[in-house]
Amino acid sequence: MTATPDLGTPQLASPDLLRSTFRRHAAGVAVITARGASGPAGFTATSLTSVSAEPPLVSFGVGTGASSWPAIAEADHVGVHILGEHQSDLAATFARSGADRFGPSTAWREGPEGVPVLDDVLAWLVCRIVGRVPAGDHRIVLAEVVLGDPSGAGRPLLYHQGRFNGLRD
Repeated sequence: MTATPDLGTPQLASPDLLRSTFRRHAAGVAVITARGASGPAGFTATSLTSVSAEPPLVSFGVGTGASSWPAIAEADHVGVHILGEHQSDLAATFARSGADRFGPSTAWREGPEGVPVLDDVLAWLVCRIVGRVPAGDHRIVLAEVVLGDPSGAGRPLLYHQGRFNGLRD
């Protein structure tokens, strides 16, 4: 029998335990956008996942209490933007409640299907929403890729320990 390391003091499941655990998980940073009834909407997401290659599907989570949820709930299409390490300010803007996300400091244009497309990102996709799955206080959105552009230059922005970071060599 081998000695086991001290496992510390386990905590019962709670929102704080989940948040503390996932602060240790480095994640890529994306911004999800949609055309809403009162204009463009969007939010910073670290929950973006490639689901399937055939057909090409992605998923992301969005809180039902988020200011962007009404637009995502009604939209047929969304924009998915992979941010570069030079875009931590943009990520922070789209993460901040009450921010003017599409104001003068955000470079964007109306893209295919009326989706707001952000400029200078590493990659972007326009996706057709195919499902919204209830998951606690969130919805998991499944979206099929319609078209996109993966040709942006740079390195990805990461989120870790509550901060935006770049990759280290």
